[in-house]
Amino acid sequence: MSSHGAPDRNEPRILVFGYGNPGRQDDGAGVVFVDELSELTRSGERPWLAFDTNYQLNVEDALAVAKQDIVVFADASRDQPEGYLFRRIRPSASVSFSTHAMSPESVLALSQELYGARSKAYLLTLRGYEWEPNGILTTRARTNIEAAKAFLTPLLERPEKLFHSE
Repeated sequence: MSSHGAPDRNEPRILVFGYGNPGRQDDGAGVVFVDELSELTRSGERPWLAFDTNYQLNVEDALAVAKQDIVVFADASRDQPEGYLFRRIRPSASVSFSTHAMSPESVLALSQELYGARSKAYLLTLRGYEWEPNGILTTRARTNIEAAKAFLTPLLERPEKLFHSE
């Protein structure tokens, strides 16, 4: 740590970005996940960590991604096995049509194209079950969030493990 509280050059800058709609039950799992993880930085002892949330990924997120060494995107998914999945993703300029404005891969591609960024990125998807408006998070989605937090927290505490892993 430098004398003025900025991260040392050896500490990778990490952004954990959750997206989804908390007003639609489990669609908000990524946002809830990131909101709860952000408590890691309240002590001020982890200056390499940043957290952000939104309803969807947008063109503007390319700049935020470009400023990071590592980005972990978190979102809910209907189309996966129980629990959570964590995987490395790479830039892809392919257009995707979904409930989100841009895919994480598209944001990475734009970040690379506009800013020359080479951020390492991961996608953490949390299995969701119900998507009704004005509903609360399901118990099963809550269980998946807790399991994903138990998995990711040690990696965020020791970023060199995440940064040097494949």
